[in-house]
Amino acid sequence: MPKTSHMMAGLASVDLAVASSRHTERNAGTMPLMHSLHLPTLCSSQNPNPNPNSPPLSSPHPPLLLRFRPSRRQKIQYLKTLGVDTSSSSSSSSSSSLETLDWILSIVDYLRSKGFSDSHFPRLSFLCPRIFSSADIDRTLAPVFAFLATDLSADHEQARDLILRCPELLVSNVEYRLRPTLQFLHELGLKNLNSPTNLNAHLLNTPIEKLVSKIRFLENLGFSYEESAGLCARCPAIFGYSVENNLRPKIEYLVNNMGRSVAELKKFPQYLAFSLKKRIIPRHLHLKQRNVQIPLQRMLLWSDERFYAKWK
Repeated sequence: MPKTSHMMAGLASVDLAVASSRHTERNAGTMPLMHSLHLPTLCSSQNPNPNPNSPPLSSPHPPLLLRFRPSRRQKIQYLKTLGVDTSSSSSSSSSSSLETLDWILSIVDYLRSKGFSDSHFPRLSFLCPRIFSSADIDRTLAPVFAFLATDLSADHEQARDLILRCPELLVSNVEYRLRPTLQFLHELGLKNLNSPTNLNAHLLNTPIEKLVSKIRFLENLGFSYEESAGLCARCPAIFGYSVENNLRPKIEYLVNNMGRSVAELKKFPQYLAFSLKKRIIPRHLHLKQRNVQIPLQRMLLWSDERFYAKWK
């Protein structure tokens, strides 16, 4: 009896490899930028192994691997789930649009490698859209992370959290902004700037000229440069306030309404960090009605419960 031909089909499963176009399998949470489809190998031959109990021979034809890149629409949809604006790519030509999308996706992938998760991207995109529109990994982002790790001695989590508190850090120039500011703050005596607080994050991104303007303001009140710099070092929040809209009104109220001297700031520079309308004025008027005058520190540091219980 003549031997008949047998059709052998090796079945394989579909594997969706979750990866980016630049880093194929870096994060399990990224979009499926490449679909891998393993097709069965079909071959026609005589059965070379008539014994069904013997182990099967390996096929001389490995499975065929086909890859499918996601469409432009899929990329845009994925970025939208992250809260990343893709309007610039939508208005571009087809080829430049895909290049822009791939550029944005490479930035997303890079930030993922630095510890950022899906929940972080909406904040980054909202507060600093330039990260995803004009930033360059090698020339912009990588130098910032190197600065935070080397100059600031921040670990991965501290660096990530500082950026989350002030995303503008990611697009700031290290040589002209971040490093000079850090050196200036160190000269003033500020320490632990790698601690991921809102104040530290924004201080690091503040131009030296803006920091110096607050010291000049205090000098104009009669303090020496050393005294002014010392007051700012003891209360760094001063650096973040507007002179005309915040600091000057507080000084004017201190002198003109409260009848106090600016010299009191030497003992308690934190006075400038309290809200004029919500804290300083209400408590001053409350004490004035009772003909009570106490040091600024007791007047402002005490909690509402303790303060109003003491002076009913």
